[in-house]
Amino acid sequence: MLPLVLTCPRCGQENPDGAKFCNACGAPLSAASPAGEERRVVSVLFVDLVGFTSRAEKLDPEDVRAFLVPYYERVRGELESHGGRVEKFVGDAVMGVFGAPITYGDDAERAVRAAFAVRDWAEDEGLQLRVAVNTGEALVALDASPEHGETFVAGDVVNTAARLQSASPVGAVLVGEETYIGTRGAIEYRPAQPVLAKGKEAPVQAWLAVRPIAGIGERPSAAVALVGRDRELGALTRTWERVVEESRSHMVTVFGPAGIGKSRIALELAQVVAAQDGRVIRGRSTPYGASSPYSAFGQQVKQVARIFDSDGADDARAKLTEAVGSLAGSAAAEEHAPNLAVLLGLDAETEIADREQLFFSARVLVESLALRTPTMLLYEDIHWADGSLLDLLETLASRVRDVPLLIVALARPELLGERPGWGGGLPAYTALPLEPLSADSSRELAVQLLAQHDDGDGRAATVADTAEGNPLFIEELARCIGEQEVKGLAELPTSIRAIIAARLDALPAAERAVLVDASVVGRVFWRGALAEMSSQDDLSSVLGSLEAREFVQREAVSRIQGDQQFAFKHGLIHDVAYGTLPRASRRTKHAAVARFLEASTDVGQSHEALGQHWREAGENDRAADHLAEAAQQAGRGWAKPRALSLYGEAIELLPEDDPRRRSIRMQQAVLAQAVFHMQHEDVGRGPADDGSSA
Repeated sequence: MLPLVLTCPRCGQENPDGAKFCNACGAPLSAASPAGEERRVVSVLFVDLVGFTSRAEKLDPEDVRAFLVPYYERVRGELESHGGRVEKFVGDAVMGVFGAPITYGDDAERAVRAAFAVRDWAEDEGLQLRVAVNTGEALVALDASPEHGETFVAGDVVNTAARLQSASPVGAVLVGEETYIGTRGAIEYRPAQPVLAKGKEAPVQAWLAVRPIAGIGERPSAAVALVGRDRELGALTRTWERVVEESRSHMVTVFGPAGIGKSRIALELAQVVAAQDGRVIRGRSTPYGASSPYSAFGQQVKQVARIFDSDGADDARAKLTEAVGSLAGSAAAEEHAPNLAVLLGLDAETEIADREQLFFSARVLVESLALRTPTMLLYEDIHWADGSLLDLLETLASRVRDVPLLIVALARPELLGERPGWGGGLPAYTALPLEPLSADSSRELAVQLLAQHDDGDGRAATVADTAEGNPLFIEELARCIGEQEVKGLAELPTSIRAIIAARLDALPAAERAVLVDASVVGRVFWRGALAEMSSQDDLSSVLGSLEAREFVQREAVSRIQGDQQFAFKHGLIHDVAYGTLPRASRRTKHAAVARFLEASTDVGQSHEALGQHWREAGENDRAADHLAEAAQQAGRGWAKPRALSLYGEAIELLPEDDPRRRSIRMQQAVLAQAVFHMQHEDVGRGPADDGSSA
């Protein structure tokens, strides 16, 4: 029997049974980690050595193994450092998966960057590779152990990735259509010849990945005016002006989920600062690829000292000493430059006994900068930051005084889950949450974006409603519609699904499981229905936490007496959560919801809902009866077009020889006549024919 392992819900690392915290990232572990199967959007990467098979037949088996082991280790290292997972090694081929068991929201981009890293390493080693990445939906076995030979992902996305890899030019990275669409803002591409793949009816569209054109975690802003953020930008501008006028430091954290516009409003503020002769120095925390725990601060220091990553260590330290000396004097440079070199990772040998010493040197540098010129230090994506950087920022915010310094940090709400006391106790601190855009602002933004694709006002309202106030979602939907990459708005772009899925995966396992169960009930759900599906003992506390995280909201009035009624705050979250369930799980859970409704409601008032749930449960016979009853109710209430539709749904579920079909068709025919007469009466009645006299 294999030993029990616990999979970290944050990073996917396997840990031994009994471990309380993840050995890789330190997150608390729970036996309730995601298990079973789910439908996920994943990116599959295939790497294959060129010409190795013919070479291997001339080598001793021990020599083959001596070559392959370091090759496997290097490829595995690059994939895992970018957030991926190795699915299998087959001969000299490697298959990796991004987006499962944990989704990060930028998994396709991570896969392409990992492909670049593997390709570049191979070139340095004199090896030739073919590499391909493909993105699509797959069935994922979340508790599978690929290292034990268990299949992790299955679906056409895997087969297509393998076909693309076979067609990839030597030394190139070839990607499929969904990967291209989801990453073209960060990666430069060239069109490639469509791939004639075995078993595919149509050629597979493909692109050659050339190089990254944006930093890790960066998204280019749309070339449109800022919409709907006047109040927030005004508050930030007034804070900056007060900092300059009073020569006092202040820290602001702008909170909001992915795509809500944190970077855009920071860019607008930076332009205000620059226009008022202030200095803006930017640093970004990244989810992978950081050079040191203080990477974001290090980026800022390097900008000040004009240090390039290509500089040798000696040259970099010399530049740092010169910069500190020019700002704070030669004595300060002698004392503080060595400490800053340690913070930046430029000195791998010196040990500093006291962290306060390092932080004091950082403070001296920052104060010297602000004394020269009013300064804004911008820290993007600090939810990815190491705890050491967060400690440094809070230290600077609490101890830098009497200089015009504004520290602006951008973070997703998850930061407060990891650091609940963030900003607490600081002498001058503001938390600025960014809410979704209003309906009017959403439509205004959609109109501007669609106008770039000659669509104008055509579908702006629909785009705005679907995106639910998220500017990035509006941008993605408008672009995909304008370029005809989605069939209407029923099909969400992969980029949006991935961002929402990442929010779900950031939840504790118990909360995520309850949210997925709730999605089966519908946009509105009841605690009792969840109890029917879930074995959670603390449903009330889990629902309370989900409400605090703004995934759901409890409604004041419940349609079921004595039961708590909740609703999803955002329809997109409901849709993506439901989309993770495989068909077998959906059937089981829909049946549980139907049983709950039958036991908890007057069936006469729930026929349509019961029909929908029994249909999804695969109980067509029961579903047809309820739908037919719902049709009769709709007809009696003069909702006759709806009644026609419900009768049609009922007929579709019944076999051809079922005697109920004849009865339903007769009722359908009578209704159709009534609808026909209603429509002609409406047409014949003029606008002024309302029963009143002139």
